[in-house]
Amino acid sequence: MTRNSEIVLSASRRTDIPAFYLGWFLKGIERGFFDVKNPYTGKVRTVDATPRAVNTIVFWSKNYGPFLESGIGPSLIRMGYNLYFHFSLISGPSILEPNVPRLSERLQQLFSLCEQFGGKSVAWRFDPICFYRTGKGGIKNNLSDFPDIAEAARTSGVKRCIASFMDQYRKIDRRISYLKANGTEVPEPAETDERKKMEVVERMARLLTERGIRLELCCEKDLCCQIRGKSLVRPSACISGPLFETLFGTNPDKRRDRGQRASQGCLCTRSVDIGSYDEHPCFHNCVFCYANPVIDTEIRSRRNGK
Repeated sequence: MTRNSEIVLSASRRTDIPAFYLGWFLKGIERGFFDVKNPYTGKVRTVDATPRAVNTIVFWSKNYGPFLESGIGPSLIRMGYNLYFHFSLISGPSILEPNVPRLSERLQQLFSLCEQFGGKSVAWRFDPICFYRTGKGGIKNNLSDFPDIAEAARTSGVKRCIASFMDQYRKIDRRISYLKANGTEVPEPAETDERKKMEVVERMARLLTERGIRLELCCEKDLCCQIRGKSLVRPSACISGPLFETLFGTNPDKRRDRGQRASQGCLCTRSVDIGSYDEHPCFHNCVFCYANPVIDTEIRSRRNGK
């Protein structure tokens, strides 16, 4: 579909719309606009969501089951939207991602997504790579199923794997303290030096290259500086106007998005994220999530005496 629309809708970095908020999303599409609140200033802007204005809708999810069952994807394409999918697929254990479906179920979702929309329109995210300790001692990680997921991605026709390492946000510390105080066994983040990270990245890159998949690092500026010149790994633009231009033959906004973590190496081009941390808490309740699991809403409510 050739047109001059530039807007890229991100649905959403802030929550899991395909898993939990499809009804809300569809109402916005039917209305033809979304009211989007800035998470820092509280200012609300109205974003045109009609097919004539939107170049591409980028979905982010850990569970595309509800999306696939709804049949919304083909309907959106018939309406004139281009679709791109970020699918976060990492290994267990459930202690890190307590409410996501079994890996075997999510791999089947990956096959279905790629069958319907093409492997080039799906990016596999192994995000975040976690090193952690539990009460049972020893440093563990969530890389055990990486080779199996890579093989499933290869079979599905996926060409991108986007990875990053866990960032230690204060909200994660609060979350862990709250869960421990309420008798829940939770992992504690373990420090990982740059040398160890480099070893992990190089192993991942070799395995992926053998399967025709490119490894990209999201907001890992220091690591990317160390591996500069190595063709197996590159920094990621998770939302990429040039990529959408190639995939869909359209003219999306290709200016850098300085509102993202540019200082940490983010290369994303401009988009409008329609999700809300406050209004759309995520029910996956992943321990190391940078967004807003339901557990964070509970913590704030208790702190405010609600």
